[in-house]
Amino acid sequence: MQAVSINNRGHMEIGGCDTVKLTAKYGTPLYVVDEGMVRRNCALYRDTLEKHYPDSMVAFAGKSFLPTAMCRLVEEEGLGLDTVSGGEIYTALQANFPPEKIIFHGNNKSVHEIMLALNAGVGRFVVDSFSELQMLSQLATSKNLVAQIYLRVNPAIEPDTHEFIQTGQMDSKFGFGIDDQVMEAVEMATDLPGLNLLGLHCHIGSQIHDLAPFTKAAAIMVDLMLRIRRENGLVLKELDLGGGLGIRYLPNDKTLSIPDYVKAVATTVKKRATQLDLPLPKLILEPGRSIVGEAGITLFKIGSWKEVPGVRKYVAVDGGMMSDLRPALYGARYHAVLANRPKAPAQETVTIAGKACESGDILIKDIKLPHLSRGDVLAVLSTGAYHYSMANNYNRFGKPAVVFVRDDKSELVVSRETYADLTKNDIMPAHMLRKGEKSGA
Repeated sequence: MQAVSINNRGHMEIGGCDTVKLTAKYGTPLYVVDEGMVRRNCALYRDTLEKHYPDSMVAFAGKSFLPTAMCRLVEEEGLGLDTVSGGEIYTALQANFPPEKIIFHGNNKSVHEIMLALNAGVGRFVVDSFSELQMLSQLATSKNLVAQIYLRVNPAIEPDTHEFIQTGQMDSKFGFGIDDQVMEAVEMATDLPGLNLLGLHCHIGSQIHDLAPFTKAAAIMVDLMLRIRRENGLVLKELDLGGGLGIRYLPNDKTLSIPDYVKAVATTVKKRATQLDLPLPKLILEPGRSIVGEAGITLFKIGSWKEVPGVRKYVAVDGGMMSDLRPALYGARYHAVLANRPKAPAQETVTIAGKACESGDILIKDIKLPHLSRGDVLAVLSTGAYHYSMANNYNRFGKPAVVFVRDDKSELVVSRETYADLTKNDIMPAHMLRKGEKSGA
């Protein structure tokens, strides 16, 4: 599942680094990302897509994991960047990421976010609604700029994944309906000043393990490009098919390989465009989870435990839904390893609980592990995507640190939040101040 192994000390290691030593140096909870594995996945996407479809770009889905160090890594590997907020764009700009390789998504972009993107020279805007078309036109025109846009389309596909991460079905907050809205959107986009309609975008969902939804969406979108040419005389030059390739969370999970996925999508677009006598559009893919997911782990320290006789044994760690929200949000399932004693035989079935003040703060239900003691190090696998991104301050817990590991070396890329960080933006109202106190932020 993971780029992990057991070293001669009998400890689990990742990127050549001893996980027990990492916890001693950086504390817990701790996000650890194998930089070498991330780079290998980036290169695999880039090189495979270039092989099967030369006029193309891989754009990393920043929502999955985006500290500034990741922006720099993505740039060094020759990828573009898919962003969904002003904060993600700002992060990329702080890392000096080339703005022309940034794609800006979002179903409710604010004026401030759009102006940030326009002023920065962001390469593509993915437009989700008629009201956004009008607002973007007005703002671009006010700056004497032309926004390069894609229209986001719902291709009416519902892949077999959790309903919260299906995004291409008709009843979705994202995009234009393929049957009843998209042609009107094309007309509006071509009529409004300050906009240049370059292409189409779709994203059918995440954590998908079957090629059929991907190839079906690709064929549908090429068919739509033909329909647009016939009805509007517009030959679109670019096609962005999003991401969504699933990863392994549990040891027995089966998923697609990156090369198989890329080849199938690229081949479908080429074949369908050729059949319809359409010029091949530039093809963009937006992987995120499949680049960083299995490259990351979260390290915890074991704390307290309690037994409910005849029901289960709860073992608590020093993180929870504040550091790893997906189990509570989606019912996501994970595998874990006792990092300081990975060879120890599994002796008991326990439920790994977080320390948030919520009964639903359960990280892993009913997992068989060695007998656990206070201070043991538990590694939860495949947490590289959507864990750091979703970290929060519930119960006033600080967000964990993030470490990159590679070639037996570790480097801090995000500092652990302190108690002072939790209050730095708090302001005491003037009428509550006591003598000698300052209001704060």
